[in-house]
Amino acid sequence: MTRRDGAPLRVAIVGCGYFAQFHHDAWGRLGHIAKVVGVCDSDAAKAEAAASHHKGAKTFGDVDAMLSATAPDVVDIVTPPDTHEAIVRLAARRGVDVICQKPLAPTLAESQTLVDVAEEGGIALAVHENFRFMPWFVEARRLINEGALGALHSVAFRMRPGDGQGPDAYLARQPYFQKMPRFLIHETGIHFVDTFRSLMGEVRSVSAALRRINPVIAGEDAGYVLFAFDGGSTGVLDANRLNDHTAENTRLTMGEMWLEGSEGVLRLDGFGRLFLKPHQGIEVPHAYVVPSVGFGGDCVRATQSAIVEAWRAGEEPPNTGRAYLRNVEIVEAIYRSSEEGRRLDV
Repeated sequence: MTRRDGAPLRVAIVGCGYFAQFHHDAWGRLGHIAKVVGVCDSDAAKAEAAASHHKGAKTFGDVDAMLSATAPDVVDIVTPPDTHEAIVRLAARRGVDVICQKPLAPTLAESQTLVDVAEEGGIALAVHENFRFMPWFVEARRLINEGALGALHSVAFRMRPGDGQGPDAYLARQPYFQKMPRFLIHETGIHFVDTFRSLMGEVRSVSAALRRINPVIAGEDAGYVLFAFDGGSTGVLDANRLNDHTAENTRLTMGEMWLEGSEGVLRLDGFGRLFLKPHQGIEVPHAYVVPSVGFGGDCVRATQSAIVEAWRAGEEPPNTGRAYLRNVEIVEAIYRSSEEGRRLDV
């Protein structure tokens, strides 16, 4: 999307729940490229509170009414997955481009339908997949591209946010997590599917073993996933949401990573610090900049900025709806692998 007058894109936001706060904050710091003109939520008080951070923004309890009254260039959807398709349909009817939070929809088939709706309506659809924009992964990708790690051997991520224990798990922040029939991989693991692909290349096969530890939730909250990538490298996601890891804020990085290649190892700790160990050498801290604001190294702002800047330049961001379906397909294969107890090619 490109505005002929060069003005900031007009953004309407749907959703004022827990994670939406990071979207509102980030849009508020992107005034040079975007201006929030409308905020919609079924809770009027939440909408008013969020809109107070955006000068001149109007509040609504109905999405269609907001789109009609504010004529936005972009609608940012920050609501639970089962609401996304209906909102995308409304946006498509009005020719409004969409940034949509993940998961795109409850199932692969519904995700495909959502993407089809956007394409048939002639609107741009980008997925708010923010982990690949976390600064430590951006820096890891830069080091890979510069050859600092040599030929890649493997990536391993040990995910331990420590927020899933007991009967009140997730209730204070995102209570719908407890009721998701597919949880760990569908809601959180897909971040690492996308990030692994951005670092290692395309996934060739998966093998998974998933389980539920906390009996109060509907879906799985722990498991292992083994990835094979084109070129022969491998990846391991070792995840559970119950245990934590050494960190001041366990939700900053969500865990720890080891990225290994022929020339050395790059390690990420829970403080967002990177350490580089040359082959047969001594591990040393790797200096780079980590923003101290926002969520996850300010990855929400980085995601929104990348999408808008691409659209303004007449280009496609890396996380278009159609491209993102590949992540959803891999997630579906992970569940099938666990259910069938076998490796699956994807």
